[in-house]
Amino acid sequence: MTMPSKLKDYASLVAFSHTVFAMPFAATAVVLAHAEPVHVPLSLKRVVALIVCMVTARSAAMAFNRYIDRDIDADNPRTASRDIPAGRVSPREALALTIGASVLFVGAAATLGALPALLALPVLGVLLGYSLAKRFTWAAHAWLGVALALAPGGAWVAMGAAPNAGILSLMVAVVSWLFGFDVLYSLQDEHFDRARGLHSVPARFGTKGALWLSGLAHVVTVLAFVTTGVFLHRGALFFVAAFAAALMLAWEHWIVGAGDLTRIDKAFFDINAWIAVGFFALVLADELVRRASV
Repeated sequence: MTMPSKLKDYASLVAFSHTVFAMPFAATAVVLAHAEPVHVPLSLKRVVALIVCMVTARSAAMAFNRYIDRDIDADNPRTASRDIPAGRVSPREALALTIGASVLFVGAAATLGALPALLALPVLGVLLGYSLAKRFTWAAHAWLGVALALAPGGAWVAMGAAPNAGILSLMVAVVSWLFGFDVLYSLQDEHFDRARGLHSVPARFGTKGALWLSGLAHVVTVLAFVTTGVFLHRGALFFVAAFAAALMLAWEHWIVGAGDLTRIDKAFFDINAWIAVGFFALVLADELVRRASV
């Protein structure tokens, strides 16, 4: 097998395209932190280190998830074509990728300062621990949300900004956003999870309960976006971003409907990718407008 082909398999293993969910919110935190009274300069070196941390942390988490879940994935018709069950990537390769990406993450975090270096291992523990969560709690979706919210939280800390209500509110928004759309996505495996003894919101509460909890979570998302803007004294475009996210989330729930899973991939990937990217773009525009008016 050629090197480009193998790299393509590794990218598929870690679902590299899904980086679009976390990267924009990490970038959003960088923009917001850069507006704080106390922060470190955004040098090219720091930007590269932040990107390396983002990519390697997520790669380690995804590779470990695929490694831990390889037998489950092989039994589930929906996931049997994933890289390890299909034989494109061996379990040993997935584990090696986990270890390698973890080492790179810790090393890159150490270049960002003492606090990021200190937090790197606990963060890695949260990221890797998610892969075990569905074996004992239906709140695994929230665990995954926390893991994703560590991206903007970590970017904020790496920028030297002091923790405050604004960044905590943004992290709450990310947790509830991820919880909501991951619950919708897991509707596809409701019966498989229940039969296999795995824990999820749909397996625990059924389709109607899952739809209700997902909708409630996304209400929290929008409210948390708004309070982030209030706490950080953002301009009009920030609140336009919150309103646009609300419309997109409403569209997502309309697509899924009363358990209609025929368009779940669109609801899961397309809409949420647009929410993340669009939110960042509007936050960046809001900051540029603010600086131009100073």
